[in-house]
Amino acid sequence: MTDIAITVLIALAAGVALLVTAMMRAVWIIPQARARNVERLGRYHRTLEPGISFVIPFVDRVKPSLDLREQVVSFKAQPVITEDNVVVHIDTVLFFQVTDPRAADYEIVNYIKAIEQLTATTLRNVIGTLDLEATLTSRDRINTALRGVLDDASGKWGIRVTRVEIKAIEPPPSIKDAMEKQMRAEREKRAAILTAEGARASKILTAEGNGSTFWVIPSEVTTALQAVSQAFNGTLDEAKSASERPRTKTHLKN
Repeated sequence: MTDIAITVLIALAAGVALLVTAMMRAVWIIPQARARNVERLGRYHRTLEPGISFVIPFVDRVKPSLDLREQVVSFKAQPVITEDNVVVHIDTVLFFQVTDPRAADYEIVNYIKAIEQLTATTLRNVIGTLDLEATLTSRDRINTALRGVLDDASGKWGIRVTRVEIKAIEPPPSIKDAMEKQMRAEREKRAAILTAEGARASKILTAEGNGSTFWVIPSEVTTALQAVSQAFNGTLDEAKSASERPRTKTHLKN
């Protein structure tokens, strides 16, 4: 085989390889609930939606896939100072969804990190207006405030915050011990009150039951008592009859 033939074969092989590569890069299959942005010569061109799509090889660049499903992110505990200068640690869970793939890709570098920092800042602003007691009892209020601020700020990033939840609010150990002692004292107080009320109710029931006591007498005893009563009544009647009969005078002769 001549050198010319070898060169032709190499060129054909390279051409086939290039053609296969071009075909592979020209056809893209996007799964459901995913999206990919396409740049043409360095500029945003369009967004590939679920299904089969075609691009121009070596001219169009397909960027990494974006998940369009609702996502859950749990942020680590954030130290926050309340209005009465108590440091509490708050764990939060965020539910969000990418609604604009283009904005999520080009308007912010890392939207997860941005949302985390925005959550921490918003928490400090909200908790700073509440004292410790209000912080512990106002989770719904805090959740609503967080969601409003986060949804408004993240809208320009192509993100929709669907829900924000406070997982836990941890006060300092000293305050936690004081709260446990207070709750223990409240439980003991309630127990003492219930015990006293139970004893009082028992005494009242006992007193009412002494006023309405009745005796259950067997039927044999009742029959015997009736017989004695009848016999006693008969004796009384005979004595009464004897006393009512006229007396006869007896004359004794001397």
